[in-house]
Amino acid sequence: MNILAIESSCDDTSVALLNFSDTQVKILAEKTASQIEIHKKYGGVVPEVAGRTHAENIIPLIEEIMEGQKKPDAIAVTAGPGLITGLIVGVEAAKTLSYLWDIPLIPVNHIEGHLHSVFLHPDQSFSKIAFPILCLTVSGGHTEIILMKNHGVYEKIGGTRDDAAGECFDKVAKMLDLSYPGGPKISKLGKDGNPDAIPFPRPMKDTPDFDFSFSGLKTSALYWLRDNKLSAAHINLSALPVGIFAEPQNPPTLEDFCASFEGAIVDVLTHKMLRAIERYQPKTVFLVGGVSANKRLRETLEKKIKQYDEALPLYLTPLPYAMDNAAMIGVAAYWKAKNKNFTSWRDIQANPNWKIT
Repeated sequence: MNILAIESSCDDTSVALLNFSDTQVKILAEKTASQIEIHKKYGGVVPEVAGRTHAENIIPLIEEIMEGQKKPDAIAVTAGPGLITGLIVGVEAAKTLSYLWDIPLIPVNHIEGHLHSVFLHPDQSFSKIAFPILCLTVSGGHTEIILMKNHGVYEKIGGTRDDAAGECFDKVAKMLDLSYPGGPKISKLGKDGNPDAIPFPRPMKDTPDFDFSFSGLKTSALYWLRDNKLSAAHINLSALPVGIFAEPQNPPTLEDFCASFEGAIVDVLTHKMLRAIERYQPKTVFLVGGVSANKRLRETLEKKIKQYDEALPLYLTPLPYAMDNAAMIGVAAYWKAKNKNFTSWRDIQANPNWKIT
């Protein structure tokens, strides 16, 4: 079975053609057009600009991917959640192709795509991964713990009540005058810093539920920058309000700040995830989403899981597929296609608020 997949939920226009057997997936062709350079000057994604750029990119990408290929057996498209300006472009392109080619159409939830990105590991057999799977999904727009009981059967265990972890990274990076996307830049700087230099709070770490909150951590970072000085800081502290605290003898460096801030987020994520593992006793653990590329998060979660149960397998999204991409949308669509779970092109709609559960 061949599936043409389309992803346009945020600032990446991505198209992929995948071939599926009963146990594996092979990517026949894929390409993603990034908009990072376009949005960098704005410090974040501008929905109207993203929508126009998706419209410019989508047809050339589809033509390039399908050049020399036979008509696919089905089309998969991200129908939500995400920016409505981008979702509409992908959905309308998929609807048009479904009508013209007379082939089935499969709407896919963007989060469901991330959950299935683990299956894009080279030579990964579908049958080797045991259910139930406890998934930590961490990205710029989402931070959730989801129990995956089977393909298409999910239970949301917890989620963020305000900012997503990736969003918090990017907003604090902006405070530091780091260019968009700032999250990876914080991680890079933090490699050479002291994670214990600044005692940032761990919001909701010890609450009995599995929810998260990162807006308070973001505010704490803002106030710390207002009231303190960094050694060799890359920010204009003179433009910030005068602080009320005494200046320390050895101010933390920018690298120390980044390491401490990153450490707070990683600590909360891994602590909550370990408690969820203890509660739900999964047979497998996934770490997925754009922030799953964070090296400290990967290493810390892997270490803590091994300390808890060495036999419990942890699967990480392959780095090339941690960010938004069409291949993961195609993989999520495969099990729907196997069960003939199609949607008429007349009925599919973009839904920016589509919940996975």
